Amino acid sequence: MRQLLVINPNTSASVSALLQHHVQAAAGAQVAVRTVTARFGAPYIACEASYAVASHAALDAWAATRAPAGAPAPDAVLIGCFGDPGLMALRESCPVPVTGLAEASFIEAARHGRFAIVTGGERWGPMLQRLAQALGHAPALAGIRTVAPTGAELAADPAAARALLGEACRAAADELGAQAVVLGGAGLAGMAAAVQGEVGVPVIDSVIAGTRWALRCGAEPAAGPSPIGAVAWQGVSPELAALGRREPGVLSI
Repeated sequence: MRQLLVINPNTSASVSALLQHHVQAAAGAQVAVRTVTARFGAPYIACEASYAVASHAALDAWAATRAPAGAPAPDAVLIGCFGDPGLMALRESCPVPVTGLAEASFIEAARHGRFAIVTGGERWGPMLQRLAQALGHAPALAGIRTVAPTGAELAADPAAARALLGEACRAAADELGAQAVVLGGAGLAGMAAAVQGEVGVPVIDSVIAGTRWALRCGAEPAAGPSPIGAVAWQGVSPELAALGRREPGVLSI
């Protein structure tokens, strides 16, 4: 059976449970999904500082899953945050393919043409713009619309969230001329289907897109991690310190 590891880089157990449910449903019964939660950081990532800590937490979570002797490697890793904190560091460290909710959503949405992003939390606008640029998707990005409530607040009131997000997705499609809209956020899993009937273009669920792309990448041979080198990391978890000490060419910790 194929194994998919989902890393929730925030500390919210409820978000991890939501990810586990929706990723497993999207992956199907032939895939074993395991979701792990960050051991430190913020309960919701909503600013540059919490994003920076989440990148560290995502790498630490990966190291912790590899620490037990004989722990099998998953077939792929999915970062369960729309923003993909730690994406490049995990790719450098993992012997298996790694993707995130944002990267996978951008890839899927761009197949339809120019796309827009709708998400919760106003500080995410410039952060996602920078990520799209870094991943090479800026030319296809028609624009970003954020709503004031965070993803956690939206998830807490689904009825109000549906109305607010439906309106934002319609506006993104109509005013920005987007051929698809990405509804991004782990806490918004399942919301795309709820608002699709109100929007005239495809609405991409970031969690479903992330699951599909992770499984597709996981079916292909991985190039293996890049050498980190024998560097003594200080003041981090024992598992992460062991990852930092890994010699070039050694795939396990």
